[in-house]
This record gives sequence, structure tokens and C-alpha cells, in this order.
Amino acid sequence: MAKLSKLERRLLRAIGKANADFGMIRPGDRVLACVSGGKDSVAMMHLLALMKARVPFDFELHGMLLDQGQPGFAPEPLVAWMAAQGHDFRIVRQDTYKVVTDKLDPGETYCSLCARLRRGRLYKEAFEAGYDKIAFGHHRDDALETLLLNLFYAGSIGAMAPRFTSDDGRNVMIRPLFYCAEADIAALAAEQGFPILPCGLCDNQPDQKRQEMKLLLDQLCADNPKVRGNMLAALGNVRASHLLDPRLRAAMGCEAWGEE
Repeated sequence: MAKLSKLERRLLRAIGKANADFGMIRPGDRVLACVSGGKDSVAMMHLLALMKARVPFDFELHGMLLDQGQPGFAPEPLVAWMAAQGHDFRIVRQDTYKVVTDKLDPGETYCSLCARLRRGRLYKEAFEAGYDKIAFGHHRDDALETLLLNLFYAGSIGAMAPRFTSDDGRNVMIRPLFYCAEADIAALAAEQGFPILPCGLCDNQPDQKRQEMKLLLDQLCADNPKVRGNMLAALGNVRASHLLDPRLRAAMGCEAWGEE
């Protein structure tokens, strides 16, 4: 068994803690790792394969990339790398690019519709193939940025669930990198020479608000490096008695307001 780098060990510890805390992968699970070609999902595939070789139980790991028909998309370097690493990996093709460009006007952001179409196809593939879990490459910083976006622009308090079930109950989704820092993932991608595939849609239409949240977090961490860790801890340390949601307060047995 190959010796792990310091980064690999640190990230595997974070994945192991997330797995223990949220019951992500269990003995006998069939896991579909959704690979987009970005650094996060490729790192997830790499780390889950390392985890599989080291945990005291067996589970299946299969990688899948959805080719959405974007002009110039060339997955060959990633396919070759996956094969060289011995990963079980396949490509499924569905031209959602045409649907997105037909439905949206010039200047509108494609990401939301593109992501919904991609998830729909991935959910269908996973259910029909009998997978127990669908793994996505969202990490700690994605969750914290989502928390800020919801707080500032949606009037709600919510981040990303590390494990959740689809609305129709057919699929269970997991985010094994939930405790992993984006900076560590980026460093791992450079260290291991991951083949990164650019997205012809996202790279040309950056999510401006999410970039603003990323910048805000960077600024806060420049003054206090513990900010990201504290925010992550806060997601698991909710004081219902200090919030205003009557449903949450009732569920936690807090005093009701507005009643005589």
C-alpha cells in the first residue's frame, strides 16, 4: 500500500470524522461518486479510493461524469487518469447544454438550471443502477458560503446538509468532504497533479455573489484564522431559544411567544 502524503492523511481524517458523525458510508454500500472534472470532485474520488483501501469494511465505489454537451468539452485526460489510477469510472452523455441555452436569455446565469438538470440525470442513473449513496464533492467552504448566501440574500439560516434524502425518497446523497478545507483540496490537486476539466458554462459566468462570500470569509480569516472553523462548529451548536422560528422552538420545547 502506497505511503500517504501529509495532505492525504489530513483530508482522510476529516473524511473519517464526517463518515462517523453522519453515517455516510457503511459496510456493503454501493457508492456513486459524481465527478464533474473540477478539483473538488476529483479529490473526492481519489480520497474515497484511499479510504476504501484502508477501512475495515468493504464498499463499492464507482465514479461517473455527466457530459452535458458543452462545446469543446474534452474529458479524455480525466478518463486516462482514472484508468491509470485503477478507478471504476464511466461517462454518461446528455445534452443539457442546448436545453439551458434555449431556455435562458443572453446574460442570465446558467448555473442553477444546469445544476438541476445535472442532478436529475444523476439521480435517475443512481436509482436505476441500485446505488445506496450518491457522493458529491462539496466541502466545508461551500457549506459556509451557502450559509452566508442564505443569511444575506434569502432571509434564512441554512447551509448544506452533509447527508440528505431526495424529495421522492429514492436517493441518499452524501458530502464526504464536508469537513475538508478548500485550501487543502486545492493543495492536494496540485500535489497529485489532478487533471482538471474547465466548465465551458461556469467558467464564463462566475457566481458573483458566492465569490463575494468567499472574499468576505478570506477577509475575516485574515484577522482571525479560526473564523471558518468557528462557523462550522456553529452549525452543530444551534440555540433554538435564541432564534425566532416557532417551528424550531416548538420542536426543541422552548417557551411559546405571543400567547396569553
